[in-house]
Amino acid sequence: MIPHFLCHFLLNLWFVSLKFACVEMCERVLSEIRREIANLTCKIEEKNIGRILSLADGVVRVDGLSRVMYNEMVEFPNGVFGIALNVSADEVGVVLLGDSASLKEGDEAKTTGKLLSVPVGMELLGRVVDSLGNPIDGKGPTGCKNFLPVESVAPSVMARKSVSQPLQTGILAIDSMIPIGRGQRELIIGDRSTGKGAIAVDTIINQARINRRGIADGDPSFRPVYSIYVAIGQKNSTIARMIQTLERFNAMEYAVIVSAPASDSASNQYIAPYAGCAIGEWFMRNGMDALIVYDDLSKHAVAYRQISLILKRPAGREAFPGDVFYLHSRLLERAARLNEENGGGSLTALPFIETQAGDVSAYIPTNVISITDGQIFLDTDLFNRGVRPAISVGISVSRVGSAAQVKGFRQVAGQIKLELGQYYELSAFAQFGSDLDEKTKAKLARGVRIVELFKQPVLQPKSVENQIMLLWAMKNGYFDEVPVDGIFSAATELEEYAGLHFADLMGAIANRKALNDADEEKLHTLAKNWLATKTTKK
Repeated sequence: MIPHFLCHFLLNLWFVSLKFACVEMCERVLSEIRREIANLTCKIEEKNIGRILSLADGVVRVDGLSRVMYNEMVEFPNGVFGIALNVSADEVGVVLLGDSASLKEGDEAKTTGKLLSVPVGMELLGRVVDSLGNPIDGKGPTGCKNFLPVESVAPSVMARKSVSQPLQTGILAIDSMIPIGRGQRELIIGDRSTGKGAIAVDTIINQARINRRGIADGDPSFRPVYSIYVAIGQKNSTIARMIQTLERFNAMEYAVIVSAPASDSASNQYIAPYAGCAIGEWFMRNGMDALIVYDDLSKHAVAYRQISLILKRPAGREAFPGDVFYLHSRLLERAARLNEENGGGSLTALPFIETQAGDVSAYIPTNVISITDGQIFLDTDLFNRGVRPAISVGISVSRVGSAAQVKGFRQVAGQIKLELGQYYELSAFAQFGSDLDEKTKAKLARGVRIVELFKQPVLQPKSVENQIMLLWAMKNGYFDEVPVDGIFSAATELEEYAGLHFADLMGAIANRKALNDADEEKLHTLAKNWLATKTTKK
């Protein structure tokens, strides 16, 4: 049995050790608390929260967002976002960018303090994205690390440079008579199904072909052109068919498709061209060249009209709101060629406008014509007569002119454009069947041959050297003896003959993009030898 004094001693010893253990533990806890307090940063976070008053047709009216900004993103439950387009004293009109099925009246809405941004960068090449930059091609995330706001201020006048570098479409009639330069805004206008989309596809395919050729040559001064195609209000089948065409010609590796089909909401169709422009601006700001096609801005204006009427904005001419001109001007003004101090990049815009019965004096066509640097008008009558591309020489114009044309075209194309204009003027009188003098007959014969030469199938863009060679042969009368119905096949044969027997000459013209006296002599030899082969075949 343990003595009483020993039990008392052990009990005291246990209490002392427990006391020291508790003190040590308390000190550890206090030191941890002091460390957390030292690392604590306090800040006041202010939230501007409102409630949904009404919800209809993808437009929400919100009460309580007293500090919302115009074009600011507004967050709703279930990850739905919208853009504040109407800011009044009593309520805010917000256009939804997602599925509104999960929202109801009374739901909370709060401001984010951010503008709507889309992913940008080289990672988007070869991808198909929606109007918010989300991939819809089933190839997984884009992996973009950079973002730009969909709305931005256009480059200032001092940051711009004059347009002087050509952007080759591969279409003989356009490159020779209505040249397009890098940084230009050229309107493509015409009725439905007159070949506007074919011009866009041919141009994108031609840029990819030129890019591959320039990169393969190893020219350090070569600047590739990256293409962005914005489909607004098109059928899904039409967009899918165009993507398949670009993939078949290996053009998607230099292109980005922004899709806002007719099945999308009006808000997505409204945002799509601005999102595409932001993607193109990234290339321009980083010293590269980009081409953007808006197909088409007529449907874009209709989507904006729908949104504006739901927001109860006052309607003006043709029920469009008063700021519909600003809708397109702030978009197209972002296309520019920057000077060297700002990187030297460029963004070329090809907006499409669909006319009704060829009426170019309607509201939206006249607006966009006044914004752009020229227009290419596609005539329905010419299209129905088999003249394709159906470009009307009288209405089509490039306000940049020959400044954006290679020297070779200036050497051979000026006279041909004049002769074609005279032909269309004289052909109106010739149909009356009156007697014509020999000079007039010669002009008509030359003009009809030029029309036949300019006929070009879709998906067959021509190289610069072939275009210059064909125009030179027409200018110097080598097609005069060819029957009119055989001009197209003769031009194809001449291209094949030149590539086979005069490859060095064609390569020299391709590198210099101009003609000297030695080239002219070789071209005469080329044309005479080719004509001799045609005579031998006969």
